[in-house]
Amino acid sequence: MAVQMPTEAQVKSIAEELGFTLSPEDVTSFRGMMGDYVGAYNIVDKMPDALPEVTYPRTPGYRPGPQENPLNAWYVKSTVKGSGTGPLAGKTVALKDNVMLAGVPMMNGSSTLEGYVPDVDATVVTRLLDAGATITGKVHCECFCLSGGSHTSALGPVHNPRKMGYSAGGSSSGSAAVVATGEVDMAIGGDQGGSIRIPSAYSGTVGMKGTWGLVPYTGVMPIEIYFDHTGPITRTVADNALFMETLAGPDGYDSRQTNCKTATYTEYLDKGVAGLRIGVLKEGFGHPVSEPDVDEKVMAAARRFEDLGATVEEVSIPMHLTGPAIWAPIGLEGLTQTMMLGDGYGTSRQDLYVTSLMDYHRGWRRRADELSETLKLTMLFGAYADKMYGKRYYGKAVNLTGKLRAAYDAALESYDMLLMPTLPLKATKLPEPDAPREEYCMRAFEMLSNTSPFNISHHPAISVPCGLSDDLPIGMQLVGRMWEEGTLYQAANAFEQSGDWTTF
Repeated sequence: MAVQMPTEAQVKSIAEELGFTLSPEDVTSFRGMMGDYVGAYNIVDKMPDALPEVTYPRTPGYRPGPQENPLNAWYVKSTVKGSGTGPLAGKTVALKDNVMLAGVPMMNGSSTLEGYVPDVDATVVTRLLDAGATITGKVHCECFCLSGGSHTSALGPVHNPRKMGYSAGGSSSGSAAVVATGEVDMAIGGDQGGSIRIPSAYSGTVGMKGTWGLVPYTGVMPIEIYFDHTGPITRTVADNALFMETLAGPDGYDSRQTNCKTATYTEYLDKGVAGLRIGVLKEGFGHPVSEPDVDEKVMAAARRFEDLGATVEEVSIPMHLTGPAIWAPIGLEGLTQTMMLGDGYGTSRQDLYVTSLMDYHRGWRRRADELSETLKLTMLFGAYADKMYGKRYYGKAVNLTGKLRAAYDAALESYDMLLMPTLPLKATKLPEPDAPREEYCMRAFEMLSNTSPFNISHHPAISVPCGLSDDLPIGMQLVGRMWEEGTLYQAANAFEQSGDWTTF
């Protein structure tokens, strides 16, 4: 793809877009000085890209039919066998379809990306294969991951594994669904506003969003660097801890990974909760969309911890209620500038830039009408805010995350973790195909109040199922100190081992 010298007409057009007033002589002058730049770009163009080697053999796989895919959770089934030895030997894993698996199609829930085939494996893929796991395919996610529901993928909605016609949660919808049904042992999810924890709560799985930067995001399609997370979804806490041991730690590419601290998480599993102090977050309950049975089940889970020997007390953090508002400028402007206008990556940071994805993803501009209504809504306001007010609200929101983080940290000086509902409500019915845009978008964003604040505060948070109501799961969220995922696994495992959660 050789870079060409711009024509004078192109220089004039770009100048006008940038607000420059150039005479014809100016245009000719500037164009005449661009030859060295074109030459430099073409030197880069001819050099081989510096991508990690792809090792384990695989095939492109196939799109499963309805009989093999009743929940519409699978995008592509393709078996990639790992080393066969290691801590994940014998375990099967599904990948959220924003995770790159070289040679296997990836569409990230959008028709505009369908047909793209990555040429690199994500770091998490290499790590789980080296640890002996077998990848069994890619599972559906929401259109560019912009939904907490499971209804925005271009290839149709993913159904709740416990109740057809209901949401499986998003954006890692397929990941939670295939884990909950037992089709795989584990799955990789992604979390920018709750997208590991939301489907875990709706579908009855265990989902961990580690401390920001704990798990390398390399080779996963970014949304916004400030809150990109990837991590494990499993049926049990023990499997989640085991999976996290394999995934966690710096990889040398991802600039999100600063002062990264890992642990042997499985060593925490049998410690019990005696002596732990748990703060029940007052502001995590009683939201405008909260369902009474959800709050009641989670409060009962808190009392169970007390019965198991933990100290359980109410704690108030008023700033928690402003977390979603602080998230909004970072999310709306960040995703617009980075994921969409920035061809998936943007600029100005260390990363592994997968240029094949950047080239293919640029095509959305010719097919923008095909994007989901949720993505259109967020892009429209993100672009509006940037055009009218510049970057100040993004910057101010990032500044305010320091205050939000400090508010949580102050409480976590007295408590080992915070407890609250993962989501204020249970899984809702999937919108009908002809549902109004307002319902379609509401069902995508109505559940974020307790999850999104911890994406921007960067604290680790785990969702654990704590009961059923109307045959639908309810999730409890535990939030811990930075890099103390082990303590969350300790408490979550004690809770899980105290009985069958479906009977709580």
